[in-house]
Parts: sequence; structure tokens; C-alpha cells
Amino acid sequence: MSLFLEALWLALDAIWSHKLRSLLTVMGNIVAVTSIIAVVTLIEGMNLAVGDAITSEAGADAFMIERVGIITDEDEAERARRLNPRITIEDALAVEGYSRDVDAVMAKVTQRGRVTYRGREMERTQIEGVSEDYISFSNYGVEEGRLITPTEVRRRRPVAVIGWGVADRLFEGEDPLDKAVKVEDRHFRVVGVSAKKGAIFGRSQDEFVIVPLGAHQRIFGIRRSLSLMVKPDDPGGMLEAMEDAVVALRIERQLKPAEENNFGLFTSGTILGLWEAATSGIFAVLIGVVALSLVVGGIVIMNIMLMLVTERTREIGLRKALGARRRDIVWQILAESVTLSTVGGAVGIVLGFGVALAIEQATPVPAAVAPWSVALGIGMTGGVGLVFGLYPALRAARLSPIEALRKD
Repeated sequence: MSLFLEALWLALDAIWSHKLRSLLTVMGNIVAVTSIIAVVTLIEGMNLAVGDAITSEAGADAFMIERVGIITDEDEAERARRLNPRITIEDALAVEGYSRDVDAVMAKVTQRGRVTYRGREMERTQIEGVSEDYISFSNYGVEEGRLITPTEVRRRRPVAVIGWGVADRLFEGEDPLDKAVKVEDRHFRVVGVSAKKGAIFGRSQDEFVIVPLGAHQRIFGIRRSLSLMVKPDDPGGMLEAMEDAVVALRIERQLKPAEENNFGLFTSGTILGLWEAATSGIFAVLIGVVALSLVVGGIVIMNIMLMLVTERTREIGLRKALGARRRDIVWQILAESVTLSTVGGAVGIVLGFGVALAIEQATPVPAAVAPWSVALGIGMTGGVGLVFGLYPALRAARLSPIEALRKD
């Protein structure tokens, strides 16, 4: 331990004695680590924000049935929209009636529309119509007032739950409960206000109005395809409930065994998996670019260390003459190389977090510190210092004390 601390102290002293040269030497490491830390911090923030939004929308304990499943090819998506029939209430009843593993099936439909109150207006607000089972899903709740009751949904009553953003913009501090808002050309009495959810990528998640499904269809028509949310009795029985839902829909739609499903079925985990696959691709490309920068930085470090070995030939010869072993010399040079590289990594980590936080303040892109990225930055730069410092260290260790002491 004493040998390690001595070598570390000598390395730090050498770096401090030549501050400008040391800074220029590790500039490649600083740029590389700054880049990877900034991108990782932003990706981590986006992953958390998107994960929360998807879980809030789809529910962690439920799965969704859509007219079109998750498709990445535009031609396939167009084909599915053309051939797949609309999701209807009959589909919801078929799923609920077939499976014993299903606790609730909610049908919903969403459309952008105009919401007004006493001359104040919001265009393109999300208007969501829900069936009576919506009350069984945890992603629906209120901070003030109450939810729409199943009876009100069944009887298509003109009542609504509004998002925090709608309440804030339309009522401007006035209590919205029991007030009437106008959705398109129809009046709805506000019975509840949802808790604030915030924004994702600058887009508010609080500008919505929830109304009974039947009331929604009176405004926007009945030909729009529904979405179904299915909640199993037991979250552990998700797979069985999904399999039952597929069977129920195939029977309802009279599909033959050889025919493909003409509907989409997925969980929040499915969507998150696609998102994480996309961000993983970005991260993989970044790693390649950063690796190239670190190699260049490592070559610079190796050249500087070779120069230092040449400058300190007499010092190394004197140490060997006084009894220093070859491994002592190797350890000294390696410690200086690793310390130099790691200091550059530490500076890059600080700058990377600073860049990510500045981007978060200036744009809607969220950021979140990932502790493993700190270990990654330090580990990569430490490894670069070790690999590229090894040759100068071995060269220094092979110096003959007599020849070294003869150098001017």
C-alpha cells in the first residue's frame, strides 16, 4: 500500500508541475468521456420519462388490444389499417366473457377537440371516452373531486374529469368542480381534476378531458376504432390472460386456424423494449466513436510518457543504482500514466454532467444521473492509461543504470 501511495503522490506531483502539458495530453480523454457521460445522462433521463409515460398510459398491470399492433414498417402498418377491422365493444365483451383470468376490460377512444369555459379556449385537447370498467385501472385517479361513476358512464351522462393543465388554463385559479365546460358543442359538468403529471419532451400530459364513452361517441361518432385495456385477476397470470384474449378475439372474429391475428396485443413492457432497443443502438454507435477518441488519446499519452522517460533517464538510472527494482520503475511509470488518464476521465465526467444538465435546462429533454456511467468513465480512462502506459514503463525498466547515468 505504501508503494502505491508513493507512486500516486509522485504521479500527481508530476501532473501538477506540468499542468498545461498534462491538460493537453488528456484532452482526447476529456472530450470522449464528456461525450459519453452527457449522452448516457440524457438517454437515462429519456428512458425514465418515457417509461413513466408508457406505464401511466398502458398500466404496469394490464395489457392493451389495438386495431394495429406494434409495427415498424410503414407498408405493413398501412396494410394492417386497411385489412384489420375496428376494435368494438363486442370485442371487449368477448374477451371479458371468455377468460376467467380477466378482472376488467376497459374500452376507450381518444380524439383531439376544442374545450372552452367562459370565453377561454383550448384547441386540440385530448378528449378521451372510457367505458365503465375504467375505474378498475390504477392509471386513472383524481386529486380533487371524484371519478365518473360506472352508472354515469353506462347512462352517457355529460360529466367529465379534467386534467390539471386544463383546470389551470381554463379556470385560472377558480374551483372547477361542478362547473360546466364545453367540449366541442356539448356541455359537461366537471366532477374531478386529475393530479399533475408534468410534461415529457415539452409536451404536457395534463391537457385532457375524460368523458363517458357513449358521450364521446355522440360528439365524434361511433365509427372510430376503440382500444381495449385488459387487467388480469393476478399480475402473475398476465401471459395466460393474453393467450385467452387472443383465443376470444379469434373466435369472435371467426378467424380460421391458418389466418393471422387481425388485431394487435401488447404490454407496456413491449413498448419499453422497442424504445430501449432504439436507445441501445444510439449508445452502441456512441461507444464506437468514443473508443476511437480514447485510442487517439491513449496514443498521445504513450508518446508523452515516452518523452518523459527520455527526460528522466538520469533519474531512473539513479533510482536503479540505489536499489530500485525493475517492477518499481514499471509501477512508477504506470501509476503516472493511469493517474494522468484517470484525471482526464474525472474532468470529463464533471463536464459531461454539466453539459447534460445545461441541455435539460435549455430544452425539453430530461436528464438523469446514472451511477454506472461514472464507473464506466473512470474504468475506460484508467484502462487506456494502463494499456498505453505499459510500453513506456517497460522501456524505462529496461534502462541500464550505467548507461542512464552517463546521459547528460
